[in-house]
Amino acid sequence: MKVAVMGAGAVGCYYGGMLARAGHDVVLIGRAQHVDVIEHEGLRLETQQFDERVGPPHLTGSTDPAAVAGAQLVLFCVKSTDTESAGASIKPHLAADALVLTLQNGVDNAERLRGVLAQDVAAAVVYVATEMAGPGHVRHHGRGELVIEPSPHSEAVAQTLAAAQIPVEISDNVRGALWAKLILNCAYNALSAISQLPYGRLVEGEGVRDSMRDVVAECVALAQADDVELPPDIDVAVRRIAETMPGQYSSTAQDLARGKRSEIDHLNGFVVRRGTALGVPTPANRLLHTLVRLIEDKAHDAV
Repeated sequence: MKVAVMGAGAVGCYYGGMLARAGHDVVLIGRAQHVDVIEHEGLRLETQQFDERVGPPHLTGSTDPAAVAGAQLVLFCVKSTDTESAGASIKPHLAADALVLTLQNGVDNAERLRGVLAQDVAAAVVYVATEMAGPGHVRHHGRGELVIEPSPHSEAVAQTLAAAQIPVEISDNVRGALWAKLILNCAYNALSAISQLPYGRLVEGEGVRDSMRDVVAECVALAQADDVELPPDIDVAVRRIAETMPGQYSSTAQDLARGKRSEIDHLNGFVVRRGTALGVPTPANRLLHTLVRLIEDKAHDAV
């Protein structure tokens, strides 16, 4: 299968690297600093099971969105803030029968992308702990499973991913799964970013677990008001994140550490906006969103 990864950050490089390692032709579309290393040295894929370099002929890199041309599968991994603009940049080059699989935080990216593209777009829920440890070097800290929504291509894509050692589930309730992931992100991302602590150390802090419970309770109430069918045992899933990814820093924490804008507007910020629309109070989420935005603004003003 020919695969393109639009937005080759930590998530995109991990899944793209795993597919290339399994023998598929993969192009990683990302920033020049990563692409240059990938083109000359290959992608260093450091996981809990192996540490290898994956490169040509199966893995190449590009900074040009036109590199999606001919791909049967596009892993769409850009930040939620860039969904429409990135979709527009690949639109002229996409094969008519391509499946665009959104591997993004937030709950509405697939819907937003369908407003830009005519191709089949399917949402995926991502449970993986990864980071870019350096140019062309992705480090995997744990997990890696995907939950994808049904589409005409989903079964074939799921088989391809599973054969590349990527656990996959096709679910009729991806909306509920996306909201469940949103709740996990709302509980962990901002607190990890503000404290610059990994999940395992974060939850040991005084009052942290109680604060997380407040955030989760608001999100659950909002989901109920929005007629979202959540999976059972959300509280168990929240606790499990710290147990299965103790050394992981949230993507929001990684963004703030690099002085970059984060996706907080599409996480706790989304909860605040949706809560306002539906009349559901969200004070804990509002405070976390406000604090992260203040840190972002301070870093931006200092540049």
